[in-house]
Amino acid sequence: MTLNKLHWLSAMAVFALISGFVIHLLFSADEVPQTVPFALNSPAKINPNQLSEPQLTALTMKLAELQSQVLRLNALGDRLASEASIPENEFNFQQLPPSGGPMLQTQTSHKKTLAEMLIEISVLEESLQHEENQLTTLESVTLGHHIENTSYLSGRPIKGGWLSSYYGVRKDPFSGKAAVHKGLDFAGKEGAAIITTGSGVVTWASDRYGYGKLIEINHGKGLKTRYGHNKELLVKVGEVVSKGQIIARMGSTGRSTGPHIHYEILRNNAQIDPIKFVYRKAK
Repeated sequence: MTLNKLHWLSAMAVFALISGFVIHLLFSADEVPQTVPFALNSPAKINPNQLSEPQLTALTMKLAELQSQVLRLNALGDRLASEASIPENEFNFQQLPPSGGPMLQTQTSHKKTLAEMLIEISVLEESLQHEENQLTTLESVTLGHHIENTSYLSGRPIKGGWLSSYYGVRKDPFSGKAAVHKGLDFAGKEGAAIITTGSGVVTWASDRYGYGKLIEINHGKGLKTRYGHNKELLVKVGEVVSKGQIIARMGSTGRSTGPHIHYEILRNNAQIDPIKFVYRKAK
């Protein structure tokens, strides 16, 4: 699926109109009470000069929630516009969108009750949530394209250190018996930087038996990498990481005899020898 500029512009246009209305609504509120809010069911007509403090509190809290949503959407919109290389002058999320047109005579508007006004704000909240979900989906697709372009695995998972143990049968350091080692070990100093060998999404970032503090990254196309025995984890599950990003600090947690990183590559959930990936050239 390829995103073109028209997709971005249509999504951004809808978002800009809604966020512009909400920002206008927010700036129209002059008073910010400090008391604890509670629900209001009073049918009293809205008159800014006659609203009680509890009524102002309920309305203000609703507006504050909308403001938080608008700020999130503004930040997300700015990021997506940047990712799509849309010129800054086409979408400025810090200003209200231009508007205008002839004024038409309409029926005399009646003053709304506070309950009616809160209902309208709730409807607007749902609309904003829908737009946020759409933009988040677009962001995921964009990041997916980014991952696909840089998920090619290559290089070592360390910036400094040495290869201390290969993939295959070796003498187990604890039992002394022959055992299969399903990865590569890179020794180094405790606290040294551990880096990703390709872009991907973190699917594990916690303790796991034998591995100690482990990070697992899904790179797509059936490939995963594992980084074990870390002293400190610097990423969380669900986080998108870039090739060469520092994700952990070297340690000796789990089944380990000293500071090193246990590096595995899995294809379709089965460990394979990482050595050819370590020595192949990056794209």
